[in-house]
Amino acid sequence: MSFVRDLRVAGHSLIRTPGLAMAVVLTLALGIGANAAIFTLVRGVLLKPLVNRDEDRLIYIRQSAPGIGEDNAAFSVPELQDLRASVKSVSAFGDFSTMDFTMIGLGDPRSIRGGVVGGTYFDVMGLHPVLGRLIGPQDDGPQAAGVVVLTYRFWTNALHKDPSVLGKTVRLGSIGDRTATVIGVLEPCVPYPEDTEIIGNVVISPHHLSATMVTGRIHRMTELFGRLAPGATLDQARTELSSVYSTMKKDHPEAYAQESNFQIGVKLLRDQITSGARTVLLVLLAASGLVFIIACSNVANLILARTVRREGELSVRVALGASRGALRRMLLAESLLLCGAGAALGVLSAQPMVAVLARYASRFSIRALDFRVDSSLLWVGAALAVVAAVILAFVPRLPSSSGTSGNSFGTASGLSLASGSARITGSTSRRQRIFVVTQIAASFVLLAGASTLITTLIALQRAQTGLDTQHVLAIDVPAMSDGKTPQQVAGFYKEAIRRVDALPGVTETAFGDVVPWRDGGGPGGPGFQFSADGHAHVAGVEDPRAHSRSISPGFFAALGVPIIAGRDFNALDNQNNNEEPVVIVSETVARRMFPNGDAINRHVYWTDPVLQFFSGTDLEKSRLAAPHRIIGVTADIDDEHVVPEPTLTVYSAFDEFQLFGGRLFIHTSTNPYALVPSVTRIIRDMSANQPIERAATLEDIRAEVLTPDRLNSVVFGVFAAVALAIAVVGVAGVLAFSVSARTREFGIRLALGSEPQQLLKGVIKEGTVMAAAGVLAGAAFGFALARLAGRYFLDVKMPGALPVLVSAFVLMAVAVVASVLPAARAARVNIMQALRSE
Repeated sequence: MSFVRDLRVAGHSLIRTPGLAMAVVLTLALGIGANAAIFTLVRGVLLKPLVNRDEDRLIYIRQSAPGIGEDNAAFSVPELQDLRASVKSVSAFGDFSTMDFTMIGLGDPRSIRGGVVGGTYFDVMGLHPVLGRLIGPQDDGPQAAGVVVLTYRFWTNALHKDPSVLGKTVRLGSIGDRTATVIGVLEPCVPYPEDTEIIGNVVISPHHLSATMVTGRIHRMTELFGRLAPGATLDQARTELSSVYSTMKKDHPEAYAQESNFQIGVKLLRDQITSGARTVLLVLLAASGLVFIIACSNVANLILARTVRREGELSVRVALGASRGALRRMLLAESLLLCGAGAALGVLSAQPMVAVLARYASRFSIRALDFRVDSSLLWVGAALAVVAAVILAFVPRLPSSSGTSGNSFGTASGLSLASGSARITGSTSRRQRIFVVTQIAASFVLLAGASTLITTLIALQRAQTGLDTQHVLAIDVPAMSDGKTPQQVAGFYKEAIRRVDALPGVTETAFGDVVPWRDGGGPGGPGFQFSADGHAHVAGVEDPRAHSRSISPGFFAALGVPIIAGRDFNALDNQNNNEEPVVIVSETVARRMFPNGDAINRHVYWTDPVLQFFSGTDLEKSRLAAPHRIIGVTADIDDEHVVPEPTLTVYSAFDEFQLFGGRLFIHTSTNPYALVPSVTRIIRDMSANQPIERAATLEDIRAEVLTPDRLNSVVFGVFAAVALAIAVVGVAGVLAFSVSARTREFGIRLALGSEPQQLLKGVIKEGTVMAAAGVLAGAAFGFALARLAGRYFLDVKMPGALPVLVSAFVLMAVAVVASVLPAARAARVNIMQALRSE
C-alpha cells in the first residue's frame, strides 16, 4: 500500500511540472516505440517458428562454385540421385526448380513464376493444403497428368479466395506447352526459394522430361531440401554430405572444374531463409538500441535538473527522517509513471511503424511479406519501460543525512542542508556531462552509419549507365510458342516491332531477352564458356565465360548505346542456316580476346557443354558451336550491376535460336508511359492470349533496383536525425543548467572586470569540449563495434573517411549552435541580481 501511495504522490508531483512530464514522455515514447517496433520485426522475421512440420529437422542444401562467382549453382538430376542413394543421415530429399510460365485459364493471360517439384517435396517440407490436396508420389512420372497447386498469396490476391478454382484446367507455356489441373491451395508459408504463384509436378515442364535433363550431370537447375533422419544431427548430415560430394567429384571430374571450386553446404531451412535479412535487421536493432540510450540519457538529464530544483525538498525530507530507501521509492514511482506513459504512447506509435518496417524488411527477406504484429509489441514496451524507470530512479544523487541530528533545525542543520545542496549540484553537473557525452557518442555512431549509406546511394545514383534510361520503355512480352516454330515466334516479334515503330513519337523499337537490372544476370547465370580465333584451350581449365543475349536489329540504337566498330544486325543476317552465323560482341570481349588486332570478321564460338541442353543435340554438332563471325563491337552494357563493370557479352540475332523470353524496348521522344495503351492494343490485336506486363522506363527500373539502398538510407537517416535532435536538446539543456547554477559566479566575474564576450566564449567552449569528447568516444566505440560485427557479418564494413569526417563536423557544428543560446544568457547576466542570487 505504501508504494501505491507513492504512485499517487508522484502523480500529483508530476502534474505540477507538466512541461517536464510531457518532454520525458515524448522522448521515452520515441525510444521505446522504435525499439518495440524493431524487436517485434526481428522476432517475426528471425525468431518466430515456421509453419513447416518439425522445422528443426528441415534443411536446405546448396551447391556453389565461388571460383566462377556462382553463389547457387543448384543441382542436376544425376547429382540428386547420387545423394539420395548414398546419404543416410537425410531421410528424404525434396527438389524444387523455378521456371517462368505464361498461364491461360485463370483470368487474364499472365506471366507467372512457378515451381516444378517431385512427389516428395511437400512431405519433406512438412506443409499442408488449405483447399484440396498437394502434389504427392502419385503425381510423379512422365505418364502422370499435369497438376498444379496455387500458393496462398496468389489465391488470395489474384483469385480472391475463390473456392471454385479446384478442378479448373490451365494452359502453361514455357519451353513447350502443357495443360494442368488445379488440385489444391497451399497453406500460408514462407515462399522459399522463390515467391511463386503456382507449384506443379514435373509433367508441366517438357524440359524436365527431356533426356538431357535426366542424364546431364552439369544441367543444374534444381534447389534441394532435406529432412534429417531420426537421431541424425545437422553436423552429421554436413559431414556425410561433404564425404559423398567429394566422391562425386572424384568420379566425375569433367563436371567439376577445379578452378570453379565446387562446394556443398547445408543449413537449417530457417537459418537459410533469414540469412538475407539477418544483418540488416540486427544492425537496425542496434541502431534502435542507440536511440534508446540517447533517449534515456536525455531524460536522465531532465530528471537530474529537476532533482537540483527539488534539492531543498529532498534535504528537508532527509532532515525530517526520510530514509534513502523511501526517497528512492518515491523517485521510482515517478519514473514508473513517466516511463509507463512513454511506453504506452510508444507502443501506439509503433504499430504503424511496424507496418512500414515490414515493407522495408521484405526487400531483404521474403518472410517479411506475411509479417503480422503480435503481443511482443506490448511486452517489449513494458520491459523497456521498467528498465528505463529503474535507471532513472537511481540516476539522481540523494542528499546525505549525516550532519543532521534528530529534529534540530539550528545552524548546523542549515549548514548541512546547504552543503548537501552543493554536493547534489556538483554531482548532477558531472553526471549531466557524462550523459551528454554518451548521447553525442551514440549519435555519432548513427550519423556516421547513415552518412555512409547516403554516400553509397549518391554514388550509385550518379553512376553513368551508358544507356538512355529516361526515354526507353521496356515491356515484358513473354515468348508464346502455342505450337509455333522458333521462326514463327520470331516473326511475331518482327511484326510487333513494325507496328509499334509506326506509332507517333516512337523513334526505335527493338527486341531483347533481358531487361537491364530487373532481370539480374539473365539466362546463363555467370555466363557460358566460349573461345575465339587464336585462343588456345588449356586442358582442365575452363574457357572464359560470356553472357549470351538475343536481340533484334536496332537494339543498340533503342537503348542509346553506340556501336564502336563494324555494324548492327540487319534483316538479311542468319536468313539461311547454311550461312555463316554472325554476332556482335561487347568492347571487353574484343579487347580481351583480340588484344593485338581488330575483332571485326574474327570468330567466336561457344564451348560450354551445358549449351547442349538448350540446343537438344551434342554441342559439337550444334550450330551453337559453329564459329560466329563478328560483325560489330559495341560499348559494354552491364545489365546486372547499377554501377557498370567491364562485361563480356556476345549478342546473337534473335531469330537464330529458340527464344525463352521476350522484352520490347521502345525509344521515344514523348512520354514513354503514354505509349503503353497503344502498344497493349497492338499486341492484343495480334494475339489475344499474349501477356503484356511490367511496362516501365529504364530509369524507373533502375530506381526500383536501388530501392533497398534508398530505404536503408532513409531508415538509418531518420534514426540519425532523431538522435541528433535529442543530442542537441541535451547539449543545450546541460549548458542551460550550468549557466543557471553558475549565475552568481558569472556575476562576480563581471563585477571583477570580465568581458561578456569571455563568458560567451567560455560556455561555447564548454559545449564544444563535450561534443569533442562525445565524438572521440563514439569513434572508438563505433570502430570496436564494426570490428566485432565484421567477424560475424560479412556485409558489415568500416565507413569511409568522408562520412566519418562529415559526421564529426556536423556534430561539432550542432554542439556550437546548441551552446549559443545558453552562452548568450550567460553574457547577459545582471551583476546585481547575480550577486543577490543563492
